[in-house]
Amino acid sequence: MHDTTALLVELGAVILGLGIIGRFAGRIGLSPIPLYLLAGLAFGDGGLLPLGASEEFTAIGAEIGVILLLLLLGLEYSASELVTSLKTQYPSGVVDFVLNATPGAAAGLMLGWGPVGAVALAGVTWISSSGVIAKVMTDMGRLGNRETPVILGVLVIEDLAMAVYLPLLTAMLAGVGLAGGSMALLIALGTVGFVLYLALRHGRLISRAVSSDNPEMLLLVVLGLTVLVAGVAQQLQVSAAVGAFLVGIALSGEVAEGARKLLTPLRDLFAAVFFVFFGLSTDPAEIPPVLLPAALLALVTVFTKIGTGWYASRRAGIGPRGRWRAGGTLVARGEFSIVIAGLAVATEPRIGPIATAYVLILVIAGPLTARWTEPVASKLEAALAGRRRKPVPADGRPMPSHDDLVPEHAGHDDLTPEHAGRDAD
Repeated sequence: MHDTTALLVELGAVILGLGIIGRFAGRIGLSPIPLYLLAGLAFGDGGLLPLGASEEFTAIGAEIGVILLLLLLGLEYSASELVTSLKTQYPSGVVDFVLNATPGAAAGLMLGWGPVGAVALAGVTWISSSGVIAKVMTDMGRLGNRETPVILGVLVIEDLAMAVYLPLLTAMLAGVGLAGGSMALLIALGTVGFVLYLALRHGRLISRAVSSDNPEMLLLVVLGLTVLVAGVAQQLQVSAAVGAFLVGIALSGEVAEGARKLLTPLRDLFAAVFFVFFGLSTDPAEIPPVLLPAALLALVTVFTKIGTGWYASRRAGIGPRGRWRAGGTLVARGEFSIVIAGLAVATEPRIGPIATAYVLILVIAGPLTARWTEPVASKLEAALAGRRRKPVPADGRPMPSHDDLVPEHAGHDDLTPEHAGRDAD
């Protein structure tokens, strides 16, 4: 079959299959992300029916998918909101680093990988997947929830921390001296600072320059600008995802609203391609030998991420249900973890399979924990509360409860302004 014909047939089959999978996931009330990944795993190298003709196109589409996911996420918030989030959420970022990087570093040392391998695996377990989480929150209609800015604050701190982590890891892997590593770090920090400055000081001018009454022109300009900035950011070791997010932050007002409407269908298409590509690039034969250590590491870091979300949401005055939702949403790992593992695999080849298995477990578990952590936690809390026995006095009559004695204080947690209503939870 001609190369072009094979490419069209494979792409058509993949896109049609994604549509069918998405409809099935909607019918059963599940995010389609795990099914996209499993489909990619089935049709990748070593799978049931490997796809070869569309591999290069799918790889490019996956990169565009991550960029669009982060662009649309950035369009939801202004530069001032970003700065406020960074100022208020930095303690949560520190807790996030300590809780989630430590298990990876410890596992790397126990596996005998040395300091470089330990630092690399620490990054794999530390960084949540902004792309997966953005898709999950969109699918579940949670962008308006009160815990969403807290989740985004943690993700933004993680993404911006990559501007420090990636240059340092690259320098360690290359064995360069302190001067070379410091120069890479300064370039990365300078790039992030410059873009943030433009977004804060000249965001209106940028929006005015991009604005157009013609939807076609607006689509081309916003998409072209985003891909260009993402490419420059990637070249400077800042991360394409951070660059795309900052472009979204820089745009505001009617431009941001118009761009959201135009780019949402493209985001959904290429985001699906990204998740399929992740599965396509994984050889199923490499997973079984490392499945047990990867599963143990995943189990530990599920609870540490839930703890991170709980802590960050509690600091923001959000109710218990919102805290559980935030923790469950942050569980997924994805694109950053794969990037980190890809950088380190040349120095420590053993990190590749275990990182792949680890990410595959959590990128499937992430949408599930986002949906079920809060209901399960609420049921467990209710069950534990129901088992508490009231003290019985000598005459056999039950003791009056606190609610009976002080009715005006009953349910006081639900009546506080910051915890009232669905959004507070």
